[in-house]
Amino acid sequence: MSYTELDLSLTEDHVALKEAVHKFAMGVLRPAAIELDRMTPEQVVEKNSLYWKCMKQMYELNYHTVLISDAYGGLGLDPLATHIVWEELSYGSVGFAVSLGCSCFNAFYASMMADDYMIDKFIVPFVECRDASVMSCWGITEPDHGSDILMSGTDNFHNPKVTQQVKVTKKGGDYVLNGQKSSWISNGPVASNISLFVNLEPSMGMAGGGICLVDLNQPGISRGKPLNKMGQRELPQGEIFFDNAVCPGPHMIIDQESYELMTDLTLAHANATMGAYFTGVAQAAYDMAVQYSTERVQGGKRLCDHQFVQKKLFEMFCKTATARSFSRDAMCYNMNTTPPDVKYSIASKVYCTQAAMEVTHDAVQIFGGYGLSKEFPIEKLFRDARAGLIEDGSNDSLAITAGNMIVKEAVA
Repeated sequence: MSYTELDLSLTEDHVALKEAVHKFAMGVLRPAAIELDRMTPEQVVEKNSLYWKCMKQMYELNYHTVLISDAYGGLGLDPLATHIVWEELSYGSVGFAVSLGCSCFNAFYASMMADDYMIDKFIVPFVECRDASVMSCWGITEPDHGSDILMSGTDNFHNPKVTQQVKVTKKGGDYVLNGQKSSWISNGPVASNISLFVNLEPSMGMAGGGICLVDLNQPGISRGKPLNKMGQRELPQGEIFFDNAVCPGPHMIIDQESYELMTDLTLAHANATMGAYFTGVAQAAYDMAVQYSTERVQGGKRLCDHQFVQKKLFEMFCKTATARSFSRDAMCYNMNTTPPDVKYSIASKVYCTQAAMEVTHDAVQIFGGYGLSKEFPIEKLFRDARAGLIEDGSNDSLAITAGNMIVKEAVA
């Protein structure tokens, strides 16, 4: 909270929101995330665990409706305020921030449909929920498909030999689902519903997909063990299996004709949010390093009095400040523009996750041996940051996707 706000458009409401969310993140989420980090994945998702207590608190504060219009009872925040919420929550715990962000997927998609049925079925129960019992997950990654499933516009995306692994059969007015989503489904072990990416038209390859909103508490759906992973251990992830599960006809909200466009819209929003998340991680690591450098004495003087440490802190400061500026601009632009310019959201995600990785790495180095111990939370931030280079699309694959966009625009 010590950084200077270069954005002079911030209102008193923005500042008050930032302070409130930061206080909650540090008072509730940070200590809970550290405790959950020591638990097994099974212990994290147990009924009445600390994970659930924290999620319920965020629901009680209405943070789960950050992306829902006030017309539907959500917070109805402007893009700048939205960025502030995600950044400050992530300052305390990026795992909890990602879990909360995924929790709204079905309601967020339903808000784009904006008909009475969708409002009553998906938006109202989510907005009114206060115990986190209504929670979504983003059902996209599969055992044989990771980041490639997001690479719209590329040749591979239109290759008929490469399709999503969850297949759909039409039965009357409904759809029958068969297949598997992989271990990396955020909220997979705990969600009550899923925004499921499926294949409707194999001849179109990945582009022949569809998106449906599916109840996970029905026959024909099972889940694997929650994933045991290196970082963001407060974020439950796990595989989901579909064996003749049913999706009601009206819940297939996107067909193959609009699937590629909706994939772009989803990526534009999700990647911009990732930029905000990992700006918060970078700021947290930078602040820890600065504070520690003023307390730790080495070579007869404080670490912060060594010129090399001063240079390293300056470089960390630059990366954190530029991450904030870039990610805010990308989010504010793409949440106000239709269609969004996807390459800027991708660039925000790639830049900010890389910045967070470098800043946490340098922070560990400043802490020295203590940076490797669990006595300080910086080693957890380092592990959390490493996951960011892979989740929501690996940085390498996303760079190829955006590079493809740049070339197509240049030769158009």
